[in-house]
Amino acid sequence: MDNHEIEAIRLHSAGATVHHSSPFEDLKSFTNEVELSKEFLTKWVSPYYMMIGETDQEWIDRLISVKKEITTDIIQKNLGDFNWRTRQTGAFFAAITNQIQFIDVIGIHLLKSEVCYAGAIYCHVLVSFNQPKCVEYINLYLDYYLQKPDLWFDQNSAIEAILYLDQLNGTHHFKRHQPNWVEFIKNKPNWKKEITTNHLEKQLYVIQTVRNHQF
Repeated sequence: MDNHEIEAIRLHSAGATVHHSSPFEDLKSFTNEVELSKEFLTKWVSPYYMMIGETDQEWIDRLISVKKEITTDIIQKNLGDFNWRTRQTGAFFAAITNQIQFIDVIGIHLLKSEVCYAGAIYCHVLVSFNQPKCVEYINLYLDYYLQKPDLWFDQNSAIEAILYLDQLNGTHHFKRHQPNWVEFIKNKPNWKKEITTNHLEKQLYVIQTVRNHQF
């Protein structure tokens, strides 16, 4: 097996399963200068990345119990690693600790869509922050990726996010994207035309509960 094949396997494992060009290629992703240690991954990634998306009280209590230990450095290291597991964990940690300084990092990761699985979490996190830049990133994502029917990425999560933000902020972004959404799902029989925010709201409840917990 040559180096090219090894690198292809590594990228696939990290979540880079679809190679695509986009107008966001010139945006610079935040990237670590060194590889994360096994000890770091064991403590700050492995116990969490498969649990993100849970909504029960046990998960909430678990997050509350470690919240004080989640530092800016831990979030940066997760977000800067080229892997869906670490990136979504870092974004989620930023949300529950309310560290809005990571909005641009998360927003650019969303736009570039370099790894699978993480995009839905980016959308949830940006909604939880609900800053003007968060709305801008989600709109930019929808403006481009709803025009790409062959890229089955996180369009559903993004349009749910913009609908919910409209409800929060009294805006009307969803209406602008709706025709493109209808067109986008024409070749996707298992994607529902109707958009609901039930799943998103459950995730926001977890984030807000942990974020608001006072020790």
